[in-house]
Amino acid sequence: MTEPIFMGRSLSCHFRGVAALTELNFKIYPGEKVGLIGASGAGKSTLLSLLNGQQQPTQGELLIWGEAIATLSPKGRRRIQRQLGTIYQQLHLVESLAVIHNVNAGHLGRWSFLQAMFSLIFPQERPLAEAVLKQVGIPEKLFAKTSDLSGGQKQRVALARVLVQNPAVILADEPISSLDPQLSREMMDLLVQLCETQGKTLVVSLHSLEFARSHCDRLIGLKGGKILFDQPTTTVSEAQINHLYGEQSIY
Repeated sequence: MTEPIFMGRSLSCHFRGVAALTELNFKIYPGEKVGLIGASGAGKSTLLSLLNGQQQPTQGELLIWGEAIATLSPKGRRRIQRQLGTIYQQLHLVESLAVIHNVNAGHLGRWSFLQAMFSLIFPQERPLAEAVLKQVGIPEKLFAKTSDLSGGQKQRVALARVLVQNPAVILADEPISSLDPQLSREMMDLLVQLCETQGKTLVVSLHSLEFARSHCDRLIGLKGGKILFDQPTTTVSEAQINHLYGEQSIY
């Protein structure tokens, strides 16, 4: 049987005594496209920050490829994190730099400090940067100033940066929050296509229930920091959705 990439065991996370996540138990397997859904403040972004190792659980255990990430050395944690690519809601792009430099940030986990500094003067790995920008549909923006791009183009640069990293897992935190419906569909189509053709696992938090249903094969519904349901997308009922976003309980 295939081993899970992520396994949460009674996973809880508190901030200044306030519970952001409580007693989560789940497994995420290779090749899955998992949507995290729920109202604002439900804990979706916190869960993603645990999955990429930025946050550590207050209680419980998170295993990534069978290793408890909280107990790993800094070197061991970096080894795991190199296989986890994150698209942040705020994108974390350096607006004053050319696109190629933001794309090349995907190399930082394996480049030395000197190589990274040298690349700011003489951009390294240009053929790879060109290739991933072509994959996301904006090859002509290689040397454009990032601040001059549209919101949708910036989202594509953030995705290209992750593709340069070439992780096994893509973690995306509201990747379409600032896009119009057409660009949202294009971005979600692109994410799913790249994961399916390259054999990557996708975990994505979404406010849009429509895109969660159309692009994810499994949904984890979070409410008040707890998992309300975790099941195949096609089996999630309207009653469950109404409970997730409303006050009426069906349990």
